[in-house]
Amino acid sequence: MAYSEARVIAGGLAHIPIIIGIFWFINSYFNKRRNNFEKVNKPAKQKPISNSKVKVAEKPSIKKVENKVNEVKKVENKVNEVKKVENKVNEVKPKLNSSPPLSSEIETVSPNRKENTKIDQKTLNKMKHADVPVNTYRPKTPFTGTVKENYSLLKEGAIGRVNHITFDLSGGDPFLNYVEGQSIGIMAEGEDSNGKPHKLRLYSIASTRHGDNFEGNTVSLCVRQLQYEKDGQTINGVCSTYLCDIKPGDKVKITGPVGKEMLLPDDEEANIVMLATGTGIAPMRAYLRRMFEPSEREKNNWNFRGKAWLFMGAPKSANLLYEEDLQRYLVKYPDNFKYTKAISREQQNSKGGRMYIQDRVTESANELFNMIEDEKTHIYLCGLKGMEPGIDEAMTKAAQEKGLNWAELRPQLRKAGRWHVETY
Repeated sequence: MAYSEARVIAGGLAHIPIIIGIFWFINSYFNKRRNNFEKVNKPAKQKPISNSKVKVAEKPSIKKVENKVNEVKKVENKVNEVKKVENKVNEVKPKLNSSPPLSSEIETVSPNRKENTKIDQKTLNKMKHADVPVNTYRPKTPFTGTVKENYSLLKEGAIGRVNHITFDLSGGDPFLNYVEGQSIGIMAEGEDSNGKPHKLRLYSIASTRHGDNFEGNTVSLCVRQLQYEKDGQTINGVCSTYLCDIKPGDKVKITGPVGKEMLLPDDEEANIVMLATGTGIAPMRAYLRRMFEPSEREKNNWNFRGKAWLFMGAPKSANLLYEEDLQRYLVKYPDNFKYTKAISREQQNSKGGRMYIQDRVTESANELFNMIEDEKTHIYLCGLKGMEPGIDEAMTKAAQEKGLNWAELRPQLRKAGRWHVETY
């Protein structure tokens, strides 16, 4: 009904100019007649009276003139009425614009659908991380850093070879800034069997933005020498071996930084769950130093007050990395830091098999998922790609105990920017 009335009014508007024109013509016509009448009846100059008879013109009837004037007034009243109609139409226009569309234009909406008034957390994180440095140095124009120190992180009896390597970034123009959770690229010296430069390799940064010396001019890596068997021979990874062998004073080509997937949230009261195996502890070490090292806490405008829980997987106790620092954090911050170890060749799971990180996740299912249900909780996963299926299986079982579906929950966590994965 509202639409039909609007159509009628709109149609009336289209005739307004014609009506006004007719009224104007009538008004002009009678004004002209009135002026002529006044001109005709204007008193003439008196002439001397003669004896001859004077023929006096017949004066028009006063009543006729009054009737004509009344007709003009009626026309003016009609014009005023038209203006009133125009004003009414102007008042109706906003309602007409907001009136329901035609049936063919109506959008069908579920009555249960609610307006989404929340900002997607992932989008929010992208906005906050817009100023994170990325690709300050590229493969064609790398930065040349100097090795400051290179030492083994393993204890006697450990398996393999893992080193902590620190590079001096001084003199860079522009300076190679980075934040916790990012990676840098390393270009090994020499050429491959085809005579081409070795391919770039990415490594997770193990230091905070202030560096191990807290002076803001170094970057550190945690590197395991890659070794595998092929055709009965032990093959050493090119770049990892190069890094484990370099000495203080050596020059190394560095690119980056890269990555925004593993960044810490800005919330000082966030909960951080960390799942790591081997050198996957590199970014976790950076997080924990930022959270708990006294010098870091003095320098930062970010003082962690939430809960941090590290699940660490290693083949032997001698392969646990940065153990002294972790034990120190446990003593100093018992209310904020929890440390759970899975040592596969020394511990057994509930079924009598080797203890892996996924077994620890299953054991801690209830407590872990109580944290995950908190919107302030972020989960970080870093290490060999082969750990992902085991973690997924453990998370699925843990979720079921809470009546949750991990297959549905994980994408939701990722979309919200709370599930962070970096595997290789």
